[in-house]
Amino acid sequence: MSKEKTRHLQYGALPYRRRADASIEIMLITSRDTGRWLIPKGWPEPGLGATEAAAREAREEGGLVGRIGNRAIGSYQYDKRLPDGSTVHCAVEVFALEVEQQLKSWPEQDERRRRWFDAEEAAEAVREPELRVIIRDLGRGRW
Repeated sequence: MSKEKTRHLQYGALPYRRRADASIEIMLITSRDTGRWLIPKGWPEPGLGATEAAAREAREEGGLVGRIGNRAIGSYQYDKRLPDGSTVHCAVEVFALEVEQQLKSWPEQDERRRRWFDAEEAAEAVREPELRVIIRDLGRGRW
């Protein structure tokens, strides 16, 4: 009998903006520990729905404020390393966030970098194959 991994749910925001030519740019941020490119995401929070939690992560981790979609545009899975060295298997529900403002000051600004990418470059920058598909789909206007 195979043993299923327990999945821990997280909510993530996929920040984007439209260029004058109608193409899409994606904002990625770096992780605090390894510096790899990812999207803002985090654990559910009491009193916050999924969309509010995803928007809050975008503000805290990337200083990004905007209009968040009311339903997930996809999901992906990854293994998160915890401070004690153990890992947990996470499933992330992703919500599109159309960025309207980039804050000059935000809670994790000294712990992360942020950068705009064209959609294909952003897809190549992230590690998770399912997230690559979500980014490419958004870049092609499929949401």
